[in-house]
Amino acid sequence: MILNVSGRCDIVAFYTKWFMKRYQEGFVDVRNPFNPKLISRIYFEDVDAIMFCTKNPIPILKYLPEINKPILFHVTLTPYNKDIEPNVIDKSMIIEAIKKLKDLVGIDNLYVRYDPVFLSPKYNIEYHKKAFNKMCNLLDGYVKKIIISFIDDYKNVRKNKNILNYRLFTANDYKEIGESFSKSAKSHGMTVQTCFEDINLSEYGFIIGECFSHELAYNMTGKKYKNWKARKGLKCNCVNMVDIGVYNTCSHLCKYCYANYNEEEVFKNIKEHDINSSLLIGHINQDDVIKVRKK
Repeated sequence: MILNVSGRCDIVAFYTKWFMKRYQEGFVDVRNPFNPKLISRIYFEDVDAIMFCTKNPIPILKYLPEINKPILFHVTLTPYNKDIEPNVIDKSMIIEAIKKLKDLVGIDNLYVRYDPVFLSPKYNIEYHKKAFNKMCNLLDGYVKKIIISFIDDYKNVRKNKNILNYRLFTANDYKEIGESFSKSAKSHGMTVQTCFEDINLSEYGFIIGECFSHELAYNMTGKKYKNWKARKGLKCNCVNMVDIGVYNTCSHLCKYCYANYNEEEVFKNIKEHDINSSLLIGHINQDDVIKVRKK
């Protein structure tokens, strides 16, 4: 079993102490988002590897030596300001944390995500080309793999359309991004890839890869896994993972986020977080059904 920590919430940034308490106690409980009365209990002894996804790795850095599991880290580093990412820390601090991660988990287990890319009068093509090149320059020697994605039509994106002020991509936009990003990455010894995107940029030097490939999973664990369940009618070749996060619980409040779509619910859920609970949000009720998640 591989844990995703987490695609639904930035657990590392805001709930690291809770996660480490769960790790030390040996298990974590996760409510089914589609059937809230059903709880999966996951014992860490059944976990083969952990994929951490975050915009701020700093809170967990000092704890990583305690985690006796193979670790893959995805750090999202985007060029947007407070109008789009109101609570993301200073990007220079993220850069420094990524450099420390290289020594802690190894360069092959560290990915940077420039994710998502959207275009607006403020964040135009030239802005992204300069920002991406600067990022590659700052991370030269610390990162080998960069994943990018393009903004999707999520509920939260539609709600914040006037703030994002984004426009649709043209074929020439993709061409400019593809050529420029590929050139910047290559000049710094990096590869750039998409995962699970409609657009194919391989003709410009992009790799069509996975966020967590079967090959990497096997190298890390010596085991084989099923595919991640397909979404959007497309095929995804990532390994199957178990997400322990909860939607509408991330304090970053990024305007493009798919996992936060109700800010009132976010603030309500944050108040219900208890570091001593086995659940990220709230507590187990008498009528909840707990089932142990097997490998």
